[in-house]
Amino acid sequence: MSILGLKKKQPKTFKVKVITMDAEMEFSCEVKWKGKDLFDLVCRTVGLRETWFFGLRYTVKDTYAWLKPEKRVLDQEVPKDSPITFHFLAKFFPEKVEEELVQEITQHLFFLQVKKQILDEEIFCSPEASVLLASYAVQAKYGDYDPNFHKPGFLAQDELLPKRVLMQYQMTADMWEEKITAWYAEHRGLARDEAEMEYLKIAQDLEMYGVSYFEITQNKRDTDLLLGVDAQGLHIYNPNSKLTPNKSFPWSGIRNISYSEKEFTIKPLDKKKDVFKFYSSQLRVNKLILQLCIGNHDLFMRRRKVDSIEVQQMKAQAKEEKARKKMERQILAREKQMREEAERAKEEMERRLFQLQDEARLANEALLRSEETADLLAEKAQIAEEEAKLLAHKAAEAEQERQRLEVAAMKTKEEKRLMEQKMREAEQLAVKLVEQSERRLKEADHLKQDLTEAKDAERRAKQKLLEITKTTYPLIAAYSAPPAPPAPPEAADFAYESAPARLDFKDSDMKRLSMEIERERLEYMEKSKHLQDQLKELKSEIESLKLEEQQQQASLYNLHSEARGYIPEPVYIPHSNRNSAYMSQMAFFEEV
Repeated sequence: MSILGLKKKQPKTFKVKVITMDAEMEFSCEVKWKGKDLFDLVCRTVGLRETWFFGLRYTVKDTYAWLKPEKRVLDQEVPKDSPITFHFLAKFFPEKVEEELVQEITQHLFFLQVKKQILDEEIFCSPEASVLLASYAVQAKYGDYDPNFHKPGFLAQDELLPKRVLMQYQMTADMWEEKITAWYAEHRGLARDEAEMEYLKIAQDLEMYGVSYFEITQNKRDTDLLLGVDAQGLHIYNPNSKLTPNKSFPWSGIRNISYSEKEFTIKPLDKKKDVFKFYSSQLRVNKLILQLCIGNHDLFMRRRKVDSIEVQQMKAQAKEEKARKKMERQILAREKQMREEAERAKEEMERRLFQLQDEARLANEALLRSEETADLLAEKAQIAEEEAKLLAHKAAEAEQERQRLEVAAMKTKEEKRLMEQKMREAEQLAVKLVEQSERRLKEADHLKQDLTEAKDAERRAKQKLLEITKTTYPLIAAYSAPPAPPAPPEAADFAYESAPARLDFKDSDMKRLSMEIERERLEYMEKSKHLQDQLKELKSEIESLKLEEQQQQASLYNLHSEARGYIPEPVYIPHSNRNSAYMSQMAFFEEV
């Protein structure tokens, strides 16, 4: 048997990965399966019955395509990866979500897809509408707002607003959360499906909701148009404006749509209107456009007919299901309210019980404290009685000390009077000494002046006598006596000196006067020294009196402290009278 003659065995299955808006699933598919087989398997797994809105999308090079139900999966241009990845998404959008979306799972899948498109800025949304939509999304996720549970910052990890809106205003995350929470608090009572439906009802009014855009050219050289396909028809846009179309072709006004390679032709129902032609960059894009046009047109015609039996049954079941859920929510809300009331009553009773327990505990503590207080008061009364006896004894001692201090104060007053008398006598003596010294000084000045005048007169008289002696003495000697032999020089000098000796009759008086002045000065110095010694003795006596007075006051204060409130009246001697004599004597000596 030849090995080369054997054919390679083909696998009978292949792996598929399907990504929905909230889950990922993997399936093992048979090779012969068509697109419809895989799509039905996904719908059964998800529990979806409104299958006409959805499809399986896959990526082809730089664009995307939808899996065709009538062809085998592996015969289409699907990726060759293993597993093959498909996205289960809404392919067609309803005109009125509230009327057309019947199942709750259908609403939920549309809600997740539209929310993602808004956050990814594939659908333009104003800031105000973004905040309102975010509040409904929070209600669908967290339920009713509870300020005790939903603390500030509970939305920090949620993506609720497009980045364009966040960048447009200079607001912090806390400020955005505050605005969203203000709307969120008003949605109390809405269930998840109701909040998601309110979200879709607002989103379906946005200009870019449910529109699939494709780049086209009106001729082979221009590339400046966009084609939009939605549930209403076909629309032509400028590339810079996806909100307002330049031209629209509603499904009710289109007679035929066809393409030939890259050329696409739209024939209006009114034959008088011109046929609109445009070109796309790829043939694959034309096929995708035609596929979307056929599906949206079929749904457009289907909406305007009577619902099929299946749809009627689905709507009836959905209505019953909503009524049942509404009743369950009402019952649940009533039970929740009753439970909350019971919990509040329980908390109130527990609070009251704790309060009574606290009151009982406080009463017991107060009773114990009162017993302890009574014992303590009895002990304090006994101690107070003993202290009273001790204070009475100390009061008697203090009274005796006060009397002794009064006697000492009287003695101090007498000593003070005597001291003041001595001070006055010392002041009088000082005044007399000052007067006597001034008189002596004046006399000494007069004597000095007389002495100076006498010395001046003596000097003048000596000068005059010398002049007269020099002129007259030789003549008298010549006429009255015989000539004598010449005397020696010493004799001549003696003769000249003997004449003025007779004129010094005042020198002894001057010496005597100087000696009297010197004697009086010495007497004055002795008296001053004696007076200064007396003042020093007086100062030491005053200091001893002050020290004794301070000791008396200290002993009196100690007695007052021991007697606890008994304060004997101290004998106070003003410092002005006490020190006035001493200060006057010190001033006198400073002047001297």
